[in-house]
Parts: sequence; C-alpha cells; structure tokens
Amino acid sequence: MKIAIPTRDGHVDDHFGHCAYYTIFDIEDGMIISTSRLDSPEGCGCKSNIASEMEAMGIEVMLAGNMGEGALRKLQSHNIKVVRGCKGDINAVIQGYMLGFVMDSGEGCDHHDCGNH
Repeated sequence: MKIAIPTRDGHVDDHFGHCAYYTIFDIEDGMIISTSRLDSPEGCGCKSNIASEMEAMGIEVMLAGNMGEGALRKLQSHNIKVVRGCKGDINAVIQGYMLGFVMDSGEGCDHHDCGNH
C-alpha cells in the first residue's frame, strides 16, 4: 500500500493544493518499508494532473490537513481514499493511521484561493 501526505517542513501541510511536496510511504505487512518524495506541481495541485499521477504510482490513501470539495472529489475519482483533519509531524500521523487512530474529520475547506472548490 502507498500513502501520500502533503508535506511542508516535516509536518502535514494544511493545504493539499499548495503543499511543498508529498511524502509517499510504502507500507507492507503493517511496516513502513520506504519513503519517497513527490514534488508538488506549480500552482494549485487540485487543478493539475497530480491525482492521476498518484493513481498511476499506486497511491491508495491521502492523509491530508484540509482540502476543498473539488480536490476531494478529484482524488476520490482516481481511487484515492482521503482522510482530512491530519495535523503535526508526518511520521506521527502515518504511525497513528497504521494503528487505526487517524480518522477523516469530514470537514472540508470553505475558503480557497484556487477557485472552483
């Protein structure tokens, strides 16, 4: 399984579409076997092809801080489960998710400078 986290300075970036980069965790048998970095596209991520690129990479889950409904629907349309409301150090977040402690907040962003969300 591959899990992506929008990242800035080792923490979950609160804005999926404008993160510095995505940290990709490869998980096997409940263990992190590797991590990699996927650079964020220029401009707004939700208007880019990042969702299709992630799907092609085999990413199944996005642990995000916040995102608008447009970004949520785009990721879901590419078979990526989105968990919103994540905060803090990415290593703590991924460990919490793997232990079943991280759940979707159900809350989206209602203000967004990209528009169309």
